[in-house]
Amino acid sequence: MSSVNSHVNLKVAIRNINALPTIPVIAQKILALDLDSNEGEIAMLKLIEKDPQISAKLIGLANTPFFASSKRISTLLEAVVLLGTSRVKTVTLGVAFMTSMEKKSGGKLDIQALWLHSFCIAIAMRTLSRAMPLDSRPFLDEIFFAGLLHDIGYMVLNHLDRDRSDVLHSRFASEKGRLSTEIEAELLEMNHCELGAELGSYWSLPDTIVAVIRYHHDPNNENAALGQPLVRMLNLAEKILPTLGIYEHVSTEISREDWMLLGIDPEQADELIEQITQQAEEAKLASGMLPG
Repeated sequence: MSSVNSHVNLKVAIRNINALPTIPVIAQKILALDLDSNEGEIAMLKLIEKDPQISAKLIGLANTPFFASSKRISTLLEAVVLLGTSRVKTVTLGVAFMTSMEKKSGGKLDIQALWLHSFCIAIAMRTLSRAMPLDSRPFLDEIFFAGLLHDIGYMVLNHLDRDRSDVLHSRFASEKGRLSTEIEAELLEMNHCELGAELGSYWSLPDTIVAVIRYHHDPNNENAALGQPLVRMLNLAEKILPTLGIYEHVSTEISREDWMLLGIDPEQADELIEQITQQAEEAKLASGMLPG
């Protein structure tokens, strides 16, 4: 393992266009389609059908608590009927963005655990949204996209500097009494939130999603306003599920204000926490949920 003194300068590397993975080809093609036309919908489905990995993940996702199907989904067509064209597009883009970063995966970053963490956070956010006032609930597509991509910065670090990524995740595992943000501050000049946001900007992701990626551990930052209420929803979801999936230690202190800022009655807190915890356990057991 290389020494800390010989590590990659992340602030320089993240701005080196040749160092970052390009936006996935399937995502480029889908973004160029007119999905308001039958031709566009058919073209999107043909693209997905040609990618067995994304097709399998789409079917697996359709069977998770996030989408609450009343029956077992076994084909791509069934998944499309359940999710609808707009949601299929969002899911496909989210999966494509994540899988594009897997190509240089490995080391101590547990990709499968990261997928589990991301999906369960999205499920928790969906449950929180149902307790929020109707006029302040984000769209389900936004919730899924934000939940899935919020920690993509860990993949960026692994892509740019495998050695320091390994050191970081080793310390997460061995220093469970410390906040992950503190450990990152000691090791990195840019944390996973900043790295992920830089990649999101490079890929021209929506500004709302980039803000969620950048500020999900700092929801009171004035610059987080663009990503609200998703930023606060995600921050609260991680407090409820602090140890699910990857080793990432966050504060578990939840105040009445955390609920009230989302328009949720704090008296519902215990019920919501119990529901989210149960859903996360169900998601862990759901076959086909974790992309292979």
